[in-house]
Amino acid sequence: MRSIALIDYGSGNLRSAEKALQKAAEAFAGAYEIHTTDDADLIRRADGVVLPGVGAFAACMDALSERPGLIEAITETVKGRGAPFLGICVGMQLLASRGLEFGETPGLDWIGGDVRRLTPNGPGFNVPHMGWNALEALADHPLFAGLGETAPGEGPLMYFTHSFAFFPDDAKNVIAEVDHGGRFPAAVAAGNIAGVQFHPEKSQGAGLKLLANFLEWRP
Repeated sequence: MRSIALIDYGSGNLRSAEKALQKAAEAFAGAYEIHTTDDADLIRRADGVVLPGVGAFAACMDALSERPGLIEAITETVKGRGAPFLGICVGMQLLASRGLEFGETPGLDWIGGDVRRLTPNGPGFNVPHMGWNALEALADHPLFAGLGETAPGEGPLMYFTHSFAFFPDDAKNVIAEVDHGGRFPAAVAAGNIAGVQFHPEKSQGAGLKLLANFLEWRP
């Protein structure tokens, strides 16, 4: 049985992410066990790591940093052992070098780039960006396998709720985009590390399929 560590640092979407991961794991007949935890030893033994997150970048980074040994354990597991990692919403943004929300806050700096406020072009594109959008320009990445299309050339609908987005320095790290008065990264990846700006746990069948793909991902 493979273990997945869902990082508990007080994030508001923790329980919905937990339920969605457990639901996705059901398809594999007991092959995966989901551990919602901040225990460093358990994280170091995990076969995969999921970092949820909602709210302000600085608040989430502070909460993660305040749990003794948590960042070190995640880093050892993901960067040291090469375990698959998935960041969700602010969990993805924390991969950045820095967040520019309420000042400048250093991130994990696993993928170089900044988290900046959305600046849509034209009326009718509200911030916060909330609702369903089709993913665009999907790369050939295992996380997207079998998700299907909503229209020719358009990926599946995913649910977004955010005001800031992660803009990597290297465009090669962007594996999907979305358009909300201008295109911005909806998913990023670098080796065994991936992140999604949308909420797969709130994205119904397509979101569950993405989480199932993560469980099966062997980068």
